[in-house]
Amino acid sequence: MHLTNDYANLSDFEPAKAELTAIRRHLHANPELSFEEAETARFVADKLEAWGYHVTRNVGGHGVVARMIVGSGKKSIAIRADMDALPITEQTGLDHASKVPGKMHACGHDGHTAMLLGAAEYLARTRRFNGTVTLIFQPAEEAGAVSGAPAMIADGLFERFPFDVIYGLHNHPGAPEGTFLMRTGPLMAAADTAEITITGKGGHASRPHLTIDPVVVACHLVVTLQTVVSRSVDPTQTAVVTVGAIHSGEASNVIPENAKLLMTVRSFDPKVRELLETRIRKLSESIAEGFGAKAEIDYVHGHPVVVNSETETEFAWTVAEELVGADRVTTCGLIPGSEDFSHFLEHKPGAFLRLGNGVNSAILHSARYDFADESLTAGAAMWARLTERYLDE
Repeated sequence: MHLTNDYANLSDFEPAKAELTAIRRHLHANPELSFEEAETARFVADKLEAWGYHVTRNVGGHGVVARMIVGSGKKSIAIRADMDALPITEQTGLDHASKVPGKMHACGHDGHTAMLLGAAEYLARTRRFNGTVTLIFQPAEEAGAVSGAPAMIADGLFERFPFDVIYGLHNHPGAPEGTFLMRTGPLMAAADTAEITITGKGGHASRPHLTIDPVVVACHLVVTLQTVVSRSVDPTQTAVVTVGAIHSGEASNVIPENAKLLMTVRSFDPKVRELLETRIRKLSESIAEGFGAKAEIDYVHGHPVVVNSETETEFAWTVAEELVGADRVTTCGLIPGSEDFSHFLEHKPGAFLRLGNGVNSAILHSARYDFADESLTAGAAMWARLTERYLDE
């Protein structure tokens, strides 16, 4: 067992701050969307190989997995960063703004990748750990239900690169740079979608009695769906049912044949998730039937809930307090956004952390968002220290 101050500290990464910033801004200026991360993956893999890692490319698409074994320790830890950008036209006006029209790193994956590279370089250079570290650079986190995490798992991630625990991190606009936010148990929501097609009977708008108006049915359904959470879900639980779009008709004097509703459904508990689907299906079918119409529901299960295991979260909390001080580590509230890191946590114990991106940071997925470079050293140092501490336990 090392002394506490023998592990990676913030000061160890100060000399690398300029290089980490340069890497982050290079990635930011050259964004690639989900399933297109070929150059980003090459950039990452080349650096890892130069530092002495055993690197496997093209895991689950453009995924990169790097492994290093030091000493005779039997324990193993995995750390994951995501690499893809979003189809957004950047409006920051920064010198390192995206060079690619219609694409930008509006969620901070450039920073996530840079921080893990920073930790990778440090761990390879110092080799002050005893066991196996696996670094996972994941593609297509932003791809929706069919994303990079399940793709890497399907490509044999756990069998080809076995590890005991896994950690990941996302930046957190609204919290000070270099601070850490954590939560045991549910952290981020399951995100499901529903497409409800209501089929009525079209006709002339001046003779509505001869029709079955799907627009009227849709409007009644939207209002009724607001009761799913307020009247069906335990008030101590958290859930969201939002109708984001209604499509129907094209003329003022025509009652259309069909109406379509597009919905997002968020929850933090498997039983609540099941309840929401049951109520949405039942209400849709019964309301449509009451008007003489028919409702067809295409319900798609997205990413599951991000559930942090207690032991691994408490360990990360301890490491973070050692690194930045107890006053810069705090409990994170529930986040209704989703994250495909949840798929890893369904199979392995671990934790997903949040890292402050600045009190005045633009929100995620905003055209004015930028990752806070002041958080780079804290993130890189956290991954290095966490690895050293875990493999020394």
